[in-house]
Amino acid sequence: MTHPANGFLAPAVATTVRNGDIELAVFEQGNPDGPTIVLVHGWPDTHLLWDHVVAELGSDFRVVTYDTRGAGRSTSPTRVADYDLELLAADLFAVVDAVGRGEPVHVLAHDWGSLESWEAVCAPGAGDRIASFTSTSGWCFDHLGHWMWRNLRNPTPRGLARVAAQWAASFYALLFHIPVVPELVTGRLLAPRWPLFLSLFDRMEPTLARPAVTIGRDAANGLKRYRANTRQRILRPRDRRTDIPVQLIVNTRDKAVLPFAFEDTDRWVTDLRRSETTAGHWAPLSHAPEIARLTANFVRDVIGRTSPGDTAIRA
Repeated sequence: MTHPANGFLAPAVATTVRNGDIELAVFEQGNPDGPTIVLVHGWPDTHLLWDHVVAELGSDFRVVTYDTRGAGRSTSPTRVADYDLELLAADLFAVVDAVGRGEPVHVLAHDWGSLESWEAVCAPGAGDRIASFTSTSGWCFDHLGHWMWRNLRNPTPRGLARVAAQWAASFYALLFHIPVVPELVTGRLLAPRWPLFLSLFDRMEPTLARPAVTIGRDAANGLKRYRANTRQRILRPRDRRTDIPVQLIVNTRDKAVLPFAFEDTDRWVTDLRRSETTAGHWAPLSHAPEIARLTANFVRDVIGRTSPGDTAIRA
């Protein structure tokens, strides 16, 4: 792989990483000598979601993307139980171990990729493998559950209104638990019209969309994530804490993940930074330069704490 120069980024080097019976398609681009950032996509995307962000980060960072299980070129299990968050976090750890060169990597994640990454960074010993985590448009499900129950057990008009607003915004997740119908709607009706949907939902330029040729199958497979995790994490949230530095990129126009649902995150994260954009839900597409800039600055800050004399990464 050549070092990117003059805005040119060499094509990705494709490999595979195995986690038990799951084979994950992994793609490496960018500066081979730079710090490693692993990017984790959400539903119903693949690693292609990050193309615009990779182009922004590639001159300074070694950037690794992968198709999560059930998406793109990776293995697609058929059982709902195979999409439990602990298994999805184990996939991330498998990728990190394969590409990390014996050092902790930095993680940037979106949507369900964030939920999976939260599961990983809150696991015991995660700091030995993950140096920092930047999350956009994705909660820790357990943190969300605790936030909802706090507002329901100690009700105020403002708190109840916020919980109701988030439930309304997430109502589609309840519909995804209905058998068969959601697969037909998302896989056969919505997925083929994905750029149009994004232009209507997020008011973004449809040509920015990066749907994979597998999007119909991926959209249907991805419903298993909701069915495997939503109810148990919200109804019986665990205490999930981390000392890993975390940056929340809160998109103030996100219609699915509302900004105030993060108001308790500092209870669970000892080293938290909150940054805001005026983006909608698919910020990695519509606001790629901003997502890349915020991530790069955070990674540099974290590196600077441990290596204050390191000037290899450009400011």
